[in-house]
Amino acid sequence: MKKHNFYAGPSILPEFTIKNTSEAILNFADMDLSIMEVSHRSKQFVAVMDEATSLFKELLDIPKGYSVLFLGGGASTQFAMVPFNILNKKAAYLNTGAWAKKAIKEAKLFGEVDVVASSEDKNFNYIPKNYTVPQDADYFHITTNNTIYGTEIRKDLEVGIPLVADMSSDIFSRKIDVSKYAIIYGGAQKNLAPAGVTFVIIKDDILGKVDRKIPTMLNYQTHIDKESMFNTPPCLPIFAALQTLKWLKANGGIEAMEKINIEKAGILYDEIDRNPLFKGTVNKEDRSIMNICFIMNDGYEEFESEFFEFASSKGMVGIKGHRSVGGFRASTYNAMPKSSIELLVETMKEFEIMKL
Repeated sequence: MKKHNFYAGPSILPEFTIKNTSEAILNFADMDLSIMEVSHRSKQFVAVMDEATSLFKELLDIPKGYSVLFLGGGASTQFAMVPFNILNKKAAYLNTGAWAKKAIKEAKLFGEVDVVASSEDKNFNYIPKNYTVPQDADYFHITTNNTIYGTEIRKDLEVGIPLVADMSSDIFSRKIDVSKYAIIYGGAQKNLAPAGVTFVIIKDDILGKVDRKIPTMLNYQTHIDKESMFNTPPCLPIFAALQTLKWLKANGGIEAMEKINIEKAGILYDEIDRNPLFKGTVNKEDRSIMNICFIMNDGYEEFESEFFEFASSKGMVGIKGHRSVGGFRASTYNAMPKSSIELLVETMKEFEIMKL
């Protein structure tokens, strides 16, 4: 039975990426060696790194004066690296969910943190509005897409101070103006590659302004100077990321991805709003197009486990909602085909007929 992969992360990857990466595991660059056993200093792997960096910049139209890094440690390490490198006295944060809270916790180790607004009062089911960003802060940090709660900031904010964004789960899903950001970072395992590599886009002139000494491995400048090769990088995930970047370019780039992503999300949200058995968990204006969260409607909660089993019987995996929200979550990343969304909608309609 064909599987329809709705996992939030690690998550679905293009078949192109899986095929090419699996071939490279057996024989990388016609070397008769696996990508898993080749030196990161070899000319063949250096070529991979160079092409991945180049395609990253091309697809996102990254302007001059920015560096692209491929690091280890996940986005969770970036929660500390960001303030370590650029928080001198005070930082401002927007609290929109679990990952934002973790980033705030780390930043407090390095200086004053002003949480300008939070949606925790309603279990993070909306994006705060009408807050004021302190202009004396060193930077303002946002989490653009919240995988657990299904909210998303789908525009580039104008805040008057350096803007930092965790884009782990919506990078390459929509067009962004990189010039509006000082740092963009994210774990790759939600829309780019297997777990193990973290991307960082950083404006070079944001660095060198803090008073503290920074450990070598946690200093962005170390990795900029050595082009992500100061230590051994996560070679296999970087190779897989390159395949996804090639796939993105071949399929029309970011604008094409955004168009189909909006269409896919619309198909599912329309059914959630129409079907009396289900309801969304997020303010409509703040709905994510990457992670679509919904629950059984009032009075039908008893059907939750039954619907999960019904969907599973049709080959759907990973649709159970996060334990802090419950219900269901359909992650509709770039590689998710529209046909899988359509099958989920058909399944919801069938279940409606069965129960009503």
